[in-house]
Amino acid sequence: MNIVINGGSLGIGREIALHLAKDLNNHLIVTGRNREALMSVAGGSPNIYPVVTDISVPDEVTGPLANHILEHFKQIDILINMAGSLINEDFMAITESDARLMMETNFFGPATLIRKLKPHMPSGSHIVNISSMGGFQGSMKFRGLSYYSASKAAIACLSECLAVEFREDGISVNCIALGAVGTEMFDKAFPGFKAPVEAGEIAPFISYFALSGHKFMNGKIFPLALGNP
Repeated sequence: MNIVINGGSLGIGREIALHLAKDLNNHLIVTGRNREALMSVAGGSPNIYPVVTDISVPDEVTGPLANHILEHFKQIDILINMAGSLINEDFMAITESDARLMMETNFFGPATLIRKLKPHMPSGSHIVNISSMGGFQGSMKFRGLSYYSASKAAIACLSECLAVEFREDGISVNCIALGAVGTEMFDKAFPGFKAPVEAGEIAPFISYFALSGHKFMNGKIFPLALGNP
């Protein structure tokens, strides 16, 4: 399998990359902003190819990132959009730049990457977008997460729409809405809050779903959570 993980240098994305790389039949391109962390992920796995990039910068996605991926892979079987930005701040207090950073990282960047890679995804391929319970309709909402939750709701809705558009090409699109998972990003946003699940515990499930979930569902948003936020 040729697999692209957008956002795999830290947290859940890192654990997914390491889990999938145990099977040497899987060939992975893993992206991230943190060069040191990304090189650490790739260091012990001959089938991981790291690409340092910032998904929030449109020109990075349409230019260097897409070019790196397409130079390395003739086709992409699985795309996992893991990259995320979370800034805990009230709606009226958040800066314009921080608000746009979350929307670019959590929605526009992944959407642009899908547009670039979709022509190179064959029938039977799978796109997995990672959302949040904060963006899951009807879920409990939390103060300070208005832009974050809105960006995650957007990627979830996009998943449903693309499943319809891509169905005739045999490409499945699904979305996982995660609850609280112990990562550096989560701990920074919610200091003192103990998440009920760690990244290493949830990674095998998401890895399995990316490989096989499209055999059973398409265009679905499903919650994967033991607790909120």
